[in-house]
Amino acid sequence: MPHIVIHLSGAPDAATDRRIVDAVAGLTQSELGKKLPVIAITLQHIAHDQWYIGGEPLSALGKNAFHLDISVTDETNTKAEKARFIKAIYSAFQDILGELHECSYVHVIDARAAAYGYGGLTQEHRHQHGAA
Repeated sequence: MPHIVIHLSGAPDAATDRRIVDAVAGLTQSELGKKLPVIAITLQHIAHDQWYIGGEPLSALGKNAFHLDISVTDETNTKAEKARFIKAIYSAFQDILGELHECSYVHVIDARAAAYGYGGLTQEHRHQHGAA
């Protein structure tokens, strides 16, 4: 765990995408204590003229934006850890993308352990049975 979905404004760029994946994976480890082998990240790119903030496309605003959803098992991170993660993610994206619109969002989704899992097992099952 966790699963991370990132929407990025603009066209795909392999070097930028790699920097984003590395930054997000690193911060997910350092700020939320998650293990790299089970961090899954997907990237989706949206053209600047298809991303609207305040009714205006990013192409007219001259800005970049992102939206990051991260699903973690409920009660595995504190409010302070999640706040640090959100701040660090925004800062990393600002450094990588530049000209970042303030309305770029990070959503930490606290998923119930009995309703969330991977490899065919719920996190609750892993907790109850000591599965790594």
